[in-house]
Amino acid sequence: MSALSPARRAVLVLLCLAQLMVILDISAVNVALPDLSRDLGIARGDLEWTITSYSLLFGSLLLLGGRAADVLGRRRTFLSGLTLFTAASMAAALAPTDAALYAARAAQGIGAALLSPAALSIITTTFTSGRERAMALGVWGAVGGAGAAVGVLLGGVLTEWIGWRAIFFVNVPVGVALAIGVLRVVRPDPEPGRFRGLDLRGALIATASLAALLYAIAGADSAGWTSVRTLALGGAALAGLATFGVLERRAARPLLRIELLADRAVGGGWALMLLASSVLMGSFLLTSVYLQEVLKASALETGLAFLPIAVATAGGAHGGSHLVRQVGVRAPLAVAFALAATGMLLLSGAGGGGSYVTDVLPGMLVAGVGLGIAMVSIAVAVLTGASEDDAGMLSGLNTTGHEVGGALGLAALTTIASSANPLATGLGDAFLAAAAIAAAGVVLALVLLPSAGLFQRRMQQSPHPVSIH
Repeated sequence: MSALSPARRAVLVLLCLAQLMVILDISAVNVALPDLSRDLGIARGDLEWTITSYSLLFGSLLLLGGRAADVLGRRRTFLSGLTLFTAASMAAALAPTDAALYAARAAQGIGAALLSPAALSIITTTFTSGRERAMALGVWGAVGGAGAAVGVLLGGVLTEWIGWRAIFFVNVPVGVALAIGVLRVVRPDPEPGRFRGLDLRGALIATASLAALLYAIAGADSAGWTSVRTLALGGAALAGLATFGVLERRAARPLLRIELLADRAVGGGWALMLLASSVLMGSFLLTSVYLQEVLKASALETGLAFLPIAVATAGGAHGGSHLVRQVGVRAPLAVAFALAATGMLLLSGAGGGGSYVTDVLPGMLVAGVGLGIAMVSIAVAVLTGASEDDAGMLSGLNTTGHEVGGALGLAALTTIASSANPLATGLGDAFLAAAAIAAAGVVLALVLLPSAGLFQRRMQQSPHPVSIH
C-alpha cells in the first residue's frame, strides 16, 4: 500500500473497514449466542434465526446489490447500504424481544447486501491496472479471510467484558465515521441513478431462488437433508436459478451476464469460492464448538484462541497477493487448497482429551495460511479484467459465492459433527470432510483455472476483459 497516493490509500482502507464490519457481524454473534439466548429467553431450537435472518437476506440479495451499484451509482448504493446497516445495528442492540432482534438482523442483511458488493466494485474501478488491482484485492482478501477469526475474538471480548449488545452498538459510531470518510474521499457518482436499467424481473427471480436455496440449506440439519421440505425448497431454488439463467441470456441489461461464467477465470474462481468459503466458515464454527464444548473454554478464551489464526490468514492473503502478480492464480490456489486440506487433517485428530496448543493451533495455522491465499487469489481471478460496466455485477457474484459456500459448509459440516457420539468424534469426522472438500479444490484449481501465461496477459490488459476459455 505504500506505493499508493494518500487519497487512494484512504479509499482502500475505508472500504475494507466497511467490509470488516459486515464480516464481524456474522462471526462475532456466534460467540455471543449463549448469553443472548439467556437474556432474551430464546429457545435453543429458535436460536439459529439470529444468524439465519441476517445471512438469508444478505446472501439472496447480493446479485441485486452488485448490479444496483453499476446502474444506480456505486457511492450512492454503498452509502444507502451503510445507512441501513448502521440503523439496523442500533435496533439490534436495543432489541427487547427475539422477534425484534430477528427483524433488525434481517435489515442488517439487506444493508450488507448493498454495501459489500458496492464497496468491492468501487475498489475494482478505482484500481484499474492489473498489478495495482491485484494489490488492492489482496488487502480486501486479507479482510475477508481474517475477518471471521477477528470476529470471534471481538465477540468474545465484548461479550465477556460488556455484554452481547455491545457487538451491535459498536457498529453505530464506526458506521457514522465511515460515511463521513467515504463522502470525503470517494468520488461522486457521475450521473443520477436510473432504475430503468435495472433488471427487476431477473432480480426478483434470483433473489427468491437464492433465498429458497439458503433457507433449505440452513434448515437441512434440523429437517433432514432428504426431508420433503429440504428437497422441495432445493428443487424450487434450482429450477428458479435455471429459469434465471435462460432469461438473463435474453435480457437487454441483465442482472448477471451468464456468458461470463464460461470464462475460466470467472467461472473457475466462483466454483472455488464455494469450496473455500465452505471450509473457512465451517472450520471456524467447528473449532469454536470444540474449544467451548470439549475443552470448556469461555467466550473470551475462545476469542483469544482465534487471534493467531487471524494473523495466519491475513499473512496468507498478503503473500497470495504477491504470488498471483508473479505466477497467476492456478498454482497459488492449488497450493492454498493443499494447505487447507493439511490443516483440516491435523484438526481431525483432536480428541476429547486434547489441548489448544497441540491439537488446535497447528492445524488452524496451516489452514489459515492456505485459506488466506485462497480468498485473495479467487477475488483476483473473478475480478481482474472487470470492465467499468460489470464491476458491480462481478463483485456481487463473488460475494454470493462466499455466502452460498459458507452456508453449505456450515450446514453440511454441522450435520456430520452432530451425527456421532461423543461430540469430539463427530467433530473429527467433520474436519475430515472439510479436508476432502479442500482436496477437491486442489484438483479443480488445476483443471478449471487458466495457465499463468494467459492470466498474466489478462492482468496486463486490465481493465479490458480478456476472455479465457
